[in-house]
Amino acid sequence: MKVSDILKEEFKLKDFQIENTIKLIDEGNTIPFIARYRKEMTGELSDTVLRNLYDRLVYLRNLESRKEDIQRLIEEQGKLTDKIKKSIEEAKTLQEAEDIYAPFKQKKRTRASIAKEKGLEKPALEVLYGKIPDVGKEAQKYINKEVGVESVDDVFKGINDIIAEIVSDDADVRKYLRNTVRERGKIVSKSSEEDAGVYQMYRDYSEAVKYIAPHRILAINRGEKEKVLKVKIEINDEPVKSWIERRFAKKLSGDSHKIVVDAIEDSYKRLIYPSIEREIRTELTEKAQERAIKVFGENLKSLLLQPPISGKTVMGFDPGIRTGCKIAVVDKNGKFLDYTVAYVTGSEKAQEKAKKDILDMIKKYSIDIVAIGNGTASRESEIFISDLIRENNLNVQYIIANEAGASVYSASELAAAEHPDVDVSIRGAISIGRRIQDPLAELIKIDPKSIGVGQYQHDLNAKRLEEVLDGVVEDAVNSVGADLNTASASLLEHVAGISKAVAKNIVAYREENGPFGDRKELKKVSKLGPKAYTQCAGFLRIPNAKNPLDSTGVHPESYSICEKMLADLGYTKDDIKNGNISDIDKKTDEKWIEKEAEILNTGAVTIKDIISEIKRPGRDPREDGIKPILRSDVLKIEDIKEGMVLKGTVRNVVDFGAFVDIGIKSDGLVHKSQMGKRVKDPMEVVSVGDIIDVKVLSVDIQKNRVSLSMEI
Repeated sequence: MKVSDILKEEFKLKDFQIENTIKLIDEGNTIPFIARYRKEMTGELSDTVLRNLYDRLVYLRNLESRKEDIQRLIEEQGKLTDKIKKSIEEAKTLQEAEDIYAPFKQKKRTRASIAKEKGLEKPALEVLYGKIPDVGKEAQKYINKEVGVESVDDVFKGINDIIAEIVSDDADVRKYLRNTVRERGKIVSKSSEEDAGVYQMYRDYSEAVKYIAPHRILAINRGEKEKVLKVKIEINDEPVKSWIERRFAKKLSGDSHKIVVDAIEDSYKRLIYPSIEREIRTELTEKAQERAIKVFGENLKSLLLQPPISGKTVMGFDPGIRTGCKIAVVDKNGKFLDYTVAYVTGSEKAQEKAKKDILDMIKKYSIDIVAIGNGTASRESEIFISDLIRENNLNVQYIIANEAGASVYSASELAAAEHPDVDVSIRGAISIGRRIQDPLAELIKIDPKSIGVGQYQHDLNAKRLEEVLDGVVEDAVNSVGADLNTASASLLEHVAGISKAVAKNIVAYREENGPFGDRKELKKVSKLGPKAYTQCAGFLRIPNAKNPLDSTGVHPESYSICEKMLADLGYTKDDIKNGNISDIDKKTDEKWIEKEAEILNTGAVTIKDIISEIKRPGRDPREDGIKPILRSDVLKIEDIKEGMVLKGTVRNVVDFGAFVDIGIKSDGLVHKSQMGKRVKDPMEVVSVGDIIDVKVLSVDIQKNRVSLSMEI
């Protein structure tokens, strides 16, 4: 079956969608570009589907390549039969292909290979195929003290080792056992410690392999790694061993039967089961990691695409106790203005000074919002700011901001380049302030793994995590677009088709020649060739450009189509700039769009996209999202009572529920059982940044825990 046919079947797509998408990928087009500007060719596949299809395409091509290698390697040994060739061709996974190759693979020295070196392969095969009537008598012939075979027992041991390895290498046996473990196996974890700490629920735990949730696999793995838990997979062995015996010993009798059955028992305990158990554990871990990476990616995307709070002067507040709170002011455009350090949890004298210093700064710079990091001393700082606002009747609001990664950014080369004369500790406060004004522009400066919106991210495959998160960042940046004349190099390098070097060249060109006047000027940037220009042009905007289309998401390749369409509707490009096409929807029904697409020799989807872009030129898609909650007073856990209904912000979504900031020290948990009927995946219900109403189910003041429900 061809790769394209497999993809078509798995993704339920049409021939043209698969063929065109593979062609576009092979031509080097980026996923954001394909998703946004090649909709006609792909049938409007989303960036998520395209990335999944790309991953699967890579896997299937690797599988085909490996199958070719395996066939060649077996053929070189002169052992390739039609049956083996057919098995290789029909293998649907890399694991199946490797199982077929296992008996022919050059191995390190094993007990079986040592026995073969001693000349015991021939009698082993004769025993296995029932060709020796009297094994004991035949074994005498193979005693050879020079090679270490000193007795009949040594011959039998060698025969056992060779047959055990043959059984272990049998592809059908491995497939049968693998499927049995998947269907009937149980993951069992135990701990001898009376108090297993965070792993207490796994101290004496058992769950079916096919049902165990990904986050529990990762938790058990970590407990095992920390030597708190002992973990294994258990199955009922007897039916499996009986199946293997029927396969290898059914037609045997006498000594041959006993020797082969004993070899199967040895093979099962020593070789096959431990190997398959490792495989299934690895398989479960990989699936759990892939799920956790997906969760991380979805949460990151939601966080990056949170609506910006623009046009506000912000005080970034990085809480601290011993070293004080680092405070930085950034103006409406994110420019750093001033800083101070305040000890809001210190002595009475220190607190009075902190109040005076912060109040003076609020008044001097007309602060609109105080963004308080959610780290150590966050709630103490919140109480301090809340009291300050109330006591002085200030027209100021505050927000609790996710400060994850701020310290990573503050010590980075990028932060040093942006703020060379600012102390490292203050840079974190600047980042906290800016990430309220424009979450995307600020958060892309930080390694996605440090943003902390996942589960067990430190236990995940680092390369795969980085690969997926980079894709998430790329999709987020390109869905919003970037201002060509103000975007930083760190933002530009995530735009489709732009490398890190080209991003720096764009900024350098801008600094030397002034603002870009139009998109075509991009072609003058060093190392930005025609291919890169095609990929990136539509995602780079120039507000107030001479050509109004340069401020929209309309790609330059469609300018002529757009201009002809405007003329047909009685508009000009200036009408876009002046907002004079608000009645365009009345003129462009489905029938008109189909006819216009035919006249302009393009697709209806392209016409629809152009209309959407010129209706709201320069539109930021994030503006349609729910704005973050701004507060002016503080809530303590002691104020929370069972049955209260509160408004909160979703901070993190995991497989078992969502953590919600309701304005107290610790986020409350909405378990997925409290999200509605039979919720399997909390991500189908909520996303990071969502503002939701929740009811308080229970409050544990001692443990600082609040259980919440969305079923109000």
